[in-house]
Amino acid sequence: MASLLDLLVAGLATGAIYALVAVGFTLLWQTSQTINFAQGEFVMLPAFLMLAAMHAGAPFWLAIVIGILLSMILLGLAFKMLLVDPMLRHGVLPLAIATMALAIGMKEAVKQFFSAEASPFPSIVPTNDISVFGHVISLQSLGVFVVAILAVMGLTALLNRTSLGHQMQAAAQNPTVARIIGVPVERMILLTFLINAVLVALASLLITPIYLAKFSSGEVLGQAAFIAAIVGGFNQVRGAIAGGLLIGVLDNLSAAYVSTQYRAAVPLIFLIVIILFRPQGLLGRSEERTV
Repeated sequence: MASLLDLLVAGLATGAIYALVAVGFTLLWQTSQTINFAQGEFVMLPAFLMLAAMHAGAPFWLAIVIGILLSMILLGLAFKMLLVDPMLRHGVLPLAIATMALAIGMKEAVKQFFSAEASPFPSIVPTNDISVFGHVISLQSLGVFVVAILAVMGLTALLNRTSLGHQMQAAAQNPTVARIIGVPVERMILLTFLINAVLVALASLLITPIYLAKFSSGEVLGQAAFIAAIVGGFNQVRGAIAGGLLIGVLDNLSAAYVSTQYRAAVPLIFLIVIILFRPQGLLGRSEERTV
């Protein structure tokens, strides 16, 4: 059995990826009341776009750039313009159902046009192991954790320390007042969708070398990130980060010390407990919305 330290590092690495995806959930909800149940598939798709670019002859670094740009166009701009904007005027529930349908369509499209088999994917971080205080730790897990945390820290700095970030927060908190004071609310909302597209592309780049490129990989990842967002607090970016790290560690320890068959049940049980005793999440705040 792996050492506790190795399990914690691997759990934090997975949790940091969950945090990236959960932050996207939170940002979309804050700015546009969008719950994207295709978020897991949004993480799955960029890996296949990058693989397609490499199969066409592009080097890995160029494939990454192409994958991120295509993600911004397809999963950011097109997603907002072609699905969210038309559906949101009918309410949150029709939009949620539409994103569920989108998730199914994306899986079937990747299965049909790319591959139904799992494909290996190159890693941007070293894959060897190192010894720390007599314990063997995966350098890949450590690298994934560092890259993901740096990305989250960069996003947090953008939101809290720049004029652009303040405008995004103003647009999310009170769009009407934001428009009065001159904030381009629609532009800020579009920027949020583009940021989410970059986050899922980065998550895809980090997690796919570990779990391979599979058309079905978005199911588990989307569910885990959604649970993380709710556990941490769906209306707080810091809550999504904390929830992602917590769920990642909990999931990894459950697989090692409880059962691999029931590892998915442990985060769900934890989610139920949180909903019962603190429905706003660990770091979330209670909200009252005008109907």
